[in-house]
Amino acid sequence: MEEQREALRKIIKTLAVKNEEIQSFIYSLKQMLLNVEANSAKVQEDLEAEFQSLFSVLEELKEGMLMKIKQDRASRTYELQNQLAACTRALESSEELLETANQTLQAMDSEDFPQAAKQIKDGVTMAPAFRLSLKAKVSDNMSHLMVDFAQERQMLQALKFLPVPSAPVIDLAESLVADNCVTLVWRMPDEDSKIDHYVLEYRRTNFEGPPRLKEDQPWMVIEGIRQTEYTLTGLKFDMKYMNFRVKACNKAVAGEFSEPVTLETPAFMFRLDASTSHQNLRVDDLSVEWDAMGGKVQDIKAREKDGKGRTASPINSPARGTPSPKRMPSGRGGRDRFTAESYTVLGDTLIDGGEHYWEVRYEPDSKAFGVGVAYRSLGRFEQLGKTAASWCLHVNNWLQASCPSTMPAPNKCCTLSRPGSHSHCCLLSWYGVAASR
Repeated sequence: MEEQREALRKIIKTLAVKNEEIQSFIYSLKQMLLNVEANSAKVQEDLEAEFQSLFSVLEELKEGMLMKIKQDRASRTYELQNQLAACTRALESSEELLETANQTLQAMDSEDFPQAAKQIKDGVTMAPAFRLSLKAKVSDNMSHLMVDFAQERQMLQALKFLPVPSAPVIDLAESLVADNCVTLVWRMPDEDSKIDHYVLEYRRTNFEGPPRLKEDQPWMVIEGIRQTEYTLTGLKFDMKYMNFRVKACNKAVAGEFSEPVTLETPAFMFRLDASTSHQNLRVDDLSVEWDAMGGKVQDIKAREKDGKGRTASPINSPARGTPSPKRMPSGRGGRDRFTAESYTVLGDTLIDGGEHYWEVRYEPDSKAFGVGVAYRSLGRFEQLGKTAASWCLHVNNWLQASCPSTMPAPNKCCTLSRPGSHSHCCLLSWYGVAASR
């Protein structure tokens, strides 16, 4: 009966997941229908605008070329008309001189003939007809203003929609997630020499599998990528997965996005369990601070001063607060989990195997601290990393101005690996103003 119930629960869960996927796909299809209408209207408007712009350019070219013909015609007409007027005047003068010469020749027996002949000779010498060029100043040939738009016509006839770059293909085998970084590698399905750059988008998510259309996290955009790979650095892996997609762009248009992929960002998420901390540590979920006066004791005394009627008994002590349901009970009763010089606080999540990643940020003036893993059997007097029950990375700044180069710098990652065991638990050990030993 129990097996059947479990099988039915699995079926219900599978159906629920499938229904959610179908609903998401239906929403995607409806959104695509709306996008088709909007995008087709936009490209039609853009096409009409481009043709109108082309018509305007052609009209401007036509007006300019017509103006050139008109100007050239006016200039040639002016020159030819001036030359025609000068020739007409020269001809009239020459005809008058010819008539005078004929009349003088007929009266050659008169006494005035020598003088008249001399005047005619002088008049011929000075006549415009003999100083006039009988070659046209300009040509009537207008062939230099002829056009041949055969090539341009072919270009116009070859007009077509812009070639859109193909969608890239993300290479998961070559992509890498490590050390606060994600290196994404992709390739084009076909060689395209016109690709100018790529656009990468990514977002954080807690859902495995194909990216969901509805997500709280927005897509982050990185533009102007010239290579077919890109490394995101300085990330904070505060969610389980990251979605990625990339598209190619030429000088004019962007292609479709690649098939989105989901990469796991295996950060080890946990909080600090204040109920396990040493009394000289002040703990607040994700941070721990040294308190020489005893953070837990001071909190108890402050409550007593408030007159709330509570005592410093173990049952009402903040150190005995309700533990996280993820954490196994320590079985220590009313005693502090860590005491003496074991300045330690546990994380609230058990590690039962595998490799785990987390980040630590520490203040520059911190003198010493350690972070690591331990068995649940770690004694209340044992310091982290000092016995076989635990292992840690330890930073000691007592005798130097900065951390050794072999230690993790602030905001860097630590990947700790240890054989799997259900008795492991994440710890953070803090060493305050007293030197650790």
